[in-house]
Amino acid sequence: MFGFTEEQIAQFGLTFGVSAFMLYMVFIIFQLARESKAGKFGAFVLFLALGFGLVGFAAKGLIKYFLHGVGE
Repeated sequence: MFGFTEEQIAQFGLTFGVSAFMLYMVFIIFQLARESKAGKFGAFVLFLALGFGLVGFAAKGLIKYFLHGVGE
């Protein structure tokens, strides 16, 4: 489609789709902190606990990117 292979389209969709989903999750955490009137410390705890999974997922991608270059 439009000169792209199925693999290229899937990679593009995965990269930007997951990134958009992660940004949406950050927005949800922000809304939770604001609507619950958690305060600064409560918002920090929410972002730390719920955002830790996002950081782990992003770190996995970076580790795969850097190790891929080492193996070749």
